[in-house]
Amino acid sequence: MGERPAVVSQLHLVAEAPVRDLLPDGGSPRGEASGVLAMGDHLLVIFDDSTVIGLMETDLGTVDGNHTVRPDPLTAGGRHAGRGYEDIARDVATGHLYLLVEAVRRGDRFMARVEEIDGDYRRRSEAWLDFALEEENKGIEGLTCAHRDGQVFLLALCEGNRCRGGDAGQQPGGGRIQLFRPDQHTCPHAGTIDLPPQLWFIDYSSLAVHGDRLAVISQRSSALWVGSFTPGTWDLVDAGNSYEFPRDPDGHIIYGTVEGVSWLDDDHVVVVSDRADRSEPRWRTKHRSVHIFAIPAADPDLGPIS
Repeated sequence: MGERPAVVSQLHLVAEAPVRDLLPDGGSPRGEASGVLAMGDHLLVIFDDSTVIGLMETDLGTVDGNHTVRPDPLTAGGRHAGRGYEDIARDVATGHLYLLVEAVRRGDRFMARVEEIDGDYRRRSEAWLDFALEEENKGIEGLTCAHRDGQVFLLALCEGNRCRGGDAGQQPGGGRIQLFRPDQHTCPHAGTIDLPPQLWFIDYSSLAVHGDRLAVISQRSSALWVGSFTPGTWDLVDAGNSYEFPRDPDGHIIYGTVEGVSWLDDDHVVVVSDRADRSEPRWRTKHRSVHIFAIPAADPDLGPIS
């Protein structure tokens, strides 16, 4: 289970631009984008080395109105305040934003935290996600928000397979999404969504919900998976389909730092990429950027997870 198929469709690049070119007033000094949220004609971009939020047009050729917002106060008040974030989610009912801190030590274990910000970018609260993690740097990597039966849920994506760290977390076939109910101090755990065991991703870096459709990306596998929920439930309809980010002419990964994903419409996603290490020169041609991709139509002859 979890083996990469012999044939995998590729996403189609529509547009891309470096973060530094899209934010004339400056964002993160190093442009280490870690999460993105599409809202109409605008994008919110967050960084893992800064607490500012970048606001930009979805038209990556337009920069005049792009700017950054500094939440009030700039950082959360507790001693566990984040100095940067892994992902961003929005409750469409309230307009509130949730900013994810990957993992923080709490007693003898690690847990993720979320900071809640209202529509005017004022900080309202910070809370633990009530789920124990093995490692500080292999925690909750993605966050999105969805409603079921009139209730709001946070969907939190574990970075490692089976929510494990180390070698165990790199064994494909164990993707996990943890469900939480937002609260003021501790968000109670409300269940687990198992991604298909056929999914061949080595790790997971972000997720996004669009109606009943679910998108999940992997940084190390440089790929996107798309599945669907049975309406009104958290049950997946089938094994879904996976797509690779474009490779170079020799088949090497060039989108090696994809960190955040959000739906633009039924057929397009926006993705942001983090800083690449100097040891990976191919990745540095695409890093610290915003990218828009079209999802190709699924080929029925290839079947799911193709």
